[in-house]
Amino acid sequence: EVQLVESGGGLVQAGGSLRLSCAASGFTFAAYAIGWFRQAPGKERDWVSCINVSDGSTYYADSVKDRFIISSDNAKNTVYLQMNSLKPEDTAVYSCALSPYGGLYEYEYPYWGQGTQVTVSS
Repeated sequence: EVQLVESGGGLVQAGGSLRLSCAASGFTFAAYAIGWFRQAPGKERDWVSCINVSDGSTYYADSVKDRFIISSDNAKNTVYLQMNSLKPEDTAVYSCALSPYGGLYEYEYPYWGQGTQVTVSS
């Protein structure tokens, strides 16, 4: 059974940092891609970043480029999202998701974690 469990969310002041974790199990970790999405209250869920675990290639939305860093620890079957220089507009529920190849759209990710809340105060 595929499981994705996020952790690391919380409350932080603008300009601060948080590191989210996505612990994965139930599949061959290195053969897939893991993406991060976020959904702010009253808004659609947006793609944030993804990593192709097999080759380490990474991709970012323009809104987080140069502030967020996605990485993976294959020994721990875990993907991280290091979030720096956080802004109030980064406030959202962040979810990780599994895809056979990556991508920018929700339909490309058949498996999802439950999400973790990130709140950035001004």
